[in-house]
Amino acid sequence: MKLHGSMEINNDELYIGGVSCLKMVEEYKTPLYVFDEELIRKNCRDYRKYFKVDENKNRVAYAGKAFLPGYMCRLIKEENMCLDVVSGGELYTAYKSGFPMENIFFHGNNKTKEEVEMGVKYGVGKFVVDNFYELELLEDICEKEDKIQEIYFRITPGIEAHTHEYIKTGQIDSKFGFALVNGDLYNAIEKLKNYSRVKLVGLHAHIGSQIFDEEPFLDEVDIMMKLVKEIKEKYNIELTDVDLGGGVGVYYTDEDKPKTIKEFCSAIIDRAEKTCSNLGIEVPKLIIEPGRSIIANAGSTLYTIGSIKDIKDVRVYVSVDGGMTDNIRPSLYHAGYECSIVNKMNKNVENEVTIAGKCCESGDILINNVSISEIESGDTLITTSTGAYGYSMASNYNKIQKPAVIAVKDGEITPVCRRQTYEDVISLEL
Repeated sequence: MKLHGSMEINNDELYIGGVSCLKMVEEYKTPLYVFDEELIRKNCRDYRKYFKVDENKNRVAYAGKAFLPGYMCRLIKEENMCLDVVSGGELYTAYKSGFPMENIFFHGNNKTKEEVEMGVKYGVGKFVVDNFYELELLEDICEKEDKIQEIYFRITPGIEAHTHEYIKTGQIDSKFGFALVNGDLYNAIEKLKNYSRVKLVGLHAHIGSQIFDEEPFLDEVDIMMKLVKEIKEKYNIELTDVDLGGGVGVYYTDEDKPKTIKEFCSAIIDRAEKTCSNLGIEVPKLIIEPGRSIIANAGSTLYTIGSIKDIKDVRVYVSVDGGMTDNIRPSLYHAGYECSIVNKMNKNVENEVTIAGKCCESGDILINNVSISEIESGDTLITTSTGAYGYSMASNYNKIQKPAVIAVKDGEITPVCRRQTYEDVISLEL
């Protein structure tokens, strides 16, 4: 198992942020999400540095859908990051945490009337407008609120990134954005002549998630910069911002070969400068929206091992006290993970097992056919790189409580989210 961030092994035992995993389990029980705060902050700072936020006035917006309790809102505020939200719930979380509304980008392919009203009243910095319905809705609400709202148009640039089908978003056949090939973007720009309360200042595109190759991003840069020039020449609209979305791939297993934050950012900045120079235009303010690549490797999940079922000549099932309710990605995307026993880190890897969840579903399998040290009921198992989309996609299926969340740094534990009780699980029932 690869060690990330502040992980270290002392006398066979795994520590994160200077805290023993066994101590975490003793105090907070399992399943338990653990976040390495030092690694989160380092990733934020690397993005700001290599995306030239201070130097070029570019912006880095953390994609909140990856993981967004109030703790995370406060952390990225401290790190001078912007925030990308996709729902009223995420926006409300940011608002209640004291995050500056002017540094928020409000996404979503079907924002409700209530969500748009909330965003306008709160003073969201930029609405990323996805469709004609939203454009008209936003104009009407801004008229009632007597406000002018800056917007980006989200486009589908026609880029086929090599990733899982469910997380491709930049190709033509997508539920997101105004398509280029059918003229929707240009029709939307024409409609702006009828609106006085929305101001187009930028373009946005997002080509997919968990992408390891730089080339799709560089193609995206070329397309977006050519559009900036075309819109200026054709409509006399000066676009100051270009938002390239997120999607940078991260390490889950040794099959993944991610680029560093520096490599990705430098490639995008260099390409933008070169393309704009060739087009004879100024480089606009660039925005990037990383989520997974900030938080994934900083998060881990601790479980307690229960039953061990050895089906002779078939498979050994090792069951844990969580599963698809705290990590749906293996069932949804066939996502791979690494694992280990936290107090047997230096033991020889010798057993091939399948890590199973406790849900009443045959598909509740966390890791198939993984080699692991000698394993016993009651051991504490860790799965790494669960920081992105673990807690944010957690559910109460089978009426299982959502786990607690803690952050660790410099030998200290910070509670982030308390574990649900059974009363919490039924609290909405009438």
